[in-house]
Amino acid sequence: MSEPPETSTPPPVEPEPAASPGIGVDEWVARSGERREASDRLVGRARALYERVSKPVVFGIFVVLAALVPVLASTSVNDDYYLRVSTVALVFALLALGLNVSVGFAGLLDLGYIAYYGVGAYGYAMLSSSKFGVHWEAWLVIPLVVLVSGVLGFLLALPSRRLVGDYLAIVTLFFGQIFYVLVNQGYRVSVLGLNNDLGLKSNWDLTGGPNGIANVDRFRALGFTASSERAYFYLTLVAVVVVFAALSLLNRSRTGRAWRALNDDSLAAQAMSMPINRLKLFAVGTGAAVAALAGTINAALLQGAFPDDYNTQVLIIIYAMVILGGAGSLPGAVAGAIVVEVFLLEGLRPQTPISSWTFNGRWVFYGAILLILLCKIRPWRRLAAIVGGVVAFGLVVHAIVAATTVRGADGLLNTGPTSFGHGGWLGWAIRHWLALPADTYSTGTHTPFNIALVGLIVCILVLTLLKGWKRDLLLVPTIWLAGFVWETRLVEEGSGPTRLLLLGVTLIVLMTARPQGLFGKPRVEIV
Repeated sequence: MSEPPETSTPPPVEPEPAASPGIGVDEWVARSGERREASDRLVGRARALYERVSKPVVFGIFVVLAALVPVLASTSVNDDYYLRVSTVALVFALLALGLNVSVGFAGLLDLGYIAYYGVGAYGYAMLSSSKFGVHWEAWLVIPLVVLVSGVLGFLLALPSRRLVGDYLAIVTLFFGQIFYVLVNQGYRVSVLGLNNDLGLKSNWDLTGGPNGIANVDRFRALGFTASSERAYFYLTLVAVVVVFAALSLLNRSRTGRAWRALNDDSLAAQAMSMPINRLKLFAVGTGAAVAALAGTINAALLQGAFPDDYNTQVLIIIYAMVILGGAGSLPGAVAGAIVVEVFLLEGLRPQTPISSWTFNGRWVFYGAILLILLCKIRPWRRLAAIVGGVVAFGLVVHAIVAATTVRGADGLLNTGPTSFGHGGWLGWAIRHWLALPADTYSTGTHTPFNIALVGLIVCILVLTLLKGWKRDLLLVPTIWLAGFVWETRLVEEGSGPTRLLLLGVTLIVLMTARPQGLFGKPRVEIV
């Protein structure tokens, strides 16, 4: 018998590598595995824990912790200062909540928002001060000013209700700038120049001009007067709680769902028979009312209304708070206000005494860098390699500069009015890590700072384009340049342009790592 022919076994077929999401595939769903892997990290676990807890419980915990701030501030040597900073942070939280209605919910780029803040402050100042001899109590003034500001926002939004995008932003920006010009020039108001012909006073002083309106009354109601920093803190906290709760309910209503539809696609919302023009007007009016409430509190807190408190720079700060926290997120608006005001604008001041020890902007700066590295760099060996590279890079540069330059690298640390940081382990470590010129502060020469600042900006921009080991390699000199720029110049100007500069850098870094902000949700894009 003949044997059957031998059959060759076909080689095993290797599985093809997973392809990237193709056309018509939901990329957000296709990358769910990457998100699950990221959730194993420290930040992912914290976010998952936050999402499992009921939102009212989280809100209640925040309110309780915020209510304990005056108790904690009483242990410091400057409790009024910390209460004032906390109150200002809550005022900004109100402003961020109001702006979040038009920008986050309805998707309207309203750049005239700062005008409603000023309307609230000047409205309260005119009705509760010696300016016109009117001293109404707060329970009468606040509802009236809030109502007037809401109606004013509704009226100002009428001409721009058909505008979208950049066109809406430009028109509303003019509204804000017009308000700023009016309050600056409001000390010489006339009736079309006909005052003398009509037998009236030549010029009326309505706003006090550049000097504003001073000697504004404190909040008074039913025989009680708020005269302490603690009283204004609790009043502002109550206002934040009430506004937050009201906007949360509004966001869950039919109007809130319609706002979100308008934000996603205005044409689709209009095709679904939604009154998009009415929704826009209501969103702007609601935000204007909240901004006016914040303005009344600010005027009573400062006992005055001054034009520079309601300019474009303040508007930029409010937008930064909303973007940092996440547009469309109410907790994000509050968190963004606290982070920007407490940690960036106030925490980076050169030096502030707390109880028996000294809090310095240096701790915030280096602590923030370390926290970012701990949250974003994984695995741990990669983090250790980057930290070790940063330390080694600094020591090598310090040795090279000390051996090759006349000025050397023995400069002391400068933190403002005191000598904190010149000694101790932290000051010693920083001085041997950075190549500080010996006479940088004594001569006032800022050439090393200027060169390092340009290099730092270039490195940050390039970092946004790189990935993998190339980004890790460039991260080493970037961190060193950030420390050098901070120690040679920025720490001296902690109350000046430094804070705004670092605020911009923080936004760039955050938008690169998490475009939706701290509490914002990423949008699902269908490819």
